[in-house]
Amino acid sequence: MGIKMNHIVLNHVSFGYEEGFILEDVNLTIEKGDYAGIIGPNGTGKSTLIKLILGLLPAKNGKVLITGGRIGYVPQVGLAVKADFPATVLETVMLNLYPDIGLFKRPKKHHFEMAEKVLDLVGMNGYKNRLISKLSGGQQQRVLIAKSLVSQPDILILDEPIAGVDSESEEKFYSLLLRLNREEKLTIVMVTHNIHNVSKDMNKIYEVNNKSVRLKGELPC
Repeated sequence: MGIKMNHIVLNHVSFGYEEGFILEDVNLTIEKGDYAGIIGPNGTGKSTLIKLILGLLPAKNGKVLITGGRIGYVPQVGLAVKADFPATVLETVMLNLYPDIGLFKRPKKHHFEMAEKVLDLVGMNGYKNRLISKLSGGQQQRVLIAKSLVSQPDILILDEPIAGVDSESEEKFYSLLLRLNREEKLTIVMVTHNIHNVSKDMNKIYEVNNKSVRLKGELPC
């Protein structure tokens, strides 16, 4: 087995406010090709941990190191798609291409091809002209994954992605993530409550509790 490259490293990281620390002295390593789960009770700092990794919050102490690639982020579907959101599936995916397309410019042929390629990858190209707000929760989450993938990330971070998704869609969703990890070599980090349904696919599980993060399980990837 070759040496794996680190993608995300947290060294003795702490974060909090005036009333005290939310996370304290956290050490965490995500390597290239990992499929890692982040679990823990509500209110223990899982979302804070994700925001530290994404650079949305500054660490009070320690260092957050991101190397070897860009990050795609998939939030909870309820936070991302409003009932009256007017965009089609294709338009939603192409939102992540506008830094390349340019402000007030029309997308070119290859931009449409990039969007349709990732929609094919997640099994949603047949819905490209449908309003995303009219899709089921599971379908919306697959579109949000495509939106993240179109910018060609090396790391995909998901925050409770199956909240409000029925069990059949959940199973399909996990199958998609496993395929992206194994076949597309995408590094995945997922916050989840339903660890029992997906732990067999993961090689690392971190537990957040009592202001700390500990490696609960690790298997060869």
